[in-house]
Amino acid sequence: MEVCAIFCSHDWKIKLSSLSFQVFTGNSNADSVVHHKLLYSMKARFLRFIPLKWNVGGHIGLRVEVFGCSYKSDIADFDGRSSLLYRFNQKLMSTFKDVVSLKFKSMQEDGVLFHGEGQRGDYITLELQKGKLSLHINLGDSNLHFTNSHTSITLGSLLDDQHWHSVLIERFNKQVNFTVDKHTQHFRTKGDSDHLDIDYELSFGGIPVPGKPGTFQRKNFHGCIENLYYNGVNIIDLAKRRKPQIYTNLFGKTFYFLLQDENISF
Repeated sequence: MEVCAIFCSHDWKIKLSSLSFQVFTGNSNADSVVHHKLLYSMKARFLRFIPLKWNVGGHIGLRVEVFGCSYKSDIADFDGRSSLLYRFNQKLMSTFKDVVSLKFKSMQEDGVLFHGEGQRGDYITLELQKGKLSLHINLGDSNLHFTNSHTSITLGSLLDDQHWHSVLIERFNKQVNFTVDKHTQHFRTKGDSDHLDIDYELSFGGIPVPGKPGTFQRKNFHGCIENLYYNGVNIIDLAKRRKPQIYTNLFGKTFYFLLQDENISF
């Protein structure tokens, strides 16, 4: 028996090579097992196996087993009224290179995913605005007026569809790569400064007002964030393990985060 496997989450017609679909030759009797390995790894929501022909001398039947790779998932559920705070070991974090990656899903068209700022005017903010994802960054060049050193880039649309969307932000000095669902925008920040100075902490899910716990500057993110990494640090995993760098700003008070189950909600 031969089976054609087509992998896709939309129209079932993604080719595994530029020449043909992947065809797997099966066994010719009832007992033997035939193994096949894909040449390349892939991610898919569905698998469809289409029988092409049967063994002429046998009975019609099909048995298929599919084995994938392990996938680690750390998910935080934000209720739109709280934020997760990651506090640095020192007062000021000055970086020439930053990498932030995450996945999110939401049904709200507006909401802050993360934010950090410094006293020199530096800041970085990622937020949903009318279903689009906007990255705001300012490296705090003292030689330029605040509005002139501000850089904003917007990607995507209809991202408030309750489906998972991937985000990757890579910054090296003034060069920034901003990727949303495999669509990448390359740009350079304005001004002469090439480092980002952030004071005390990064906030995820909202922008707390200093000195006013439970109060936020903009609309908070309402949805789920998965596999949130900041410069190699797994933020949600730190929260799960109750590390002292992690706090939550919730209902007018600031708490240490307490783990209740495998996925976390606050």
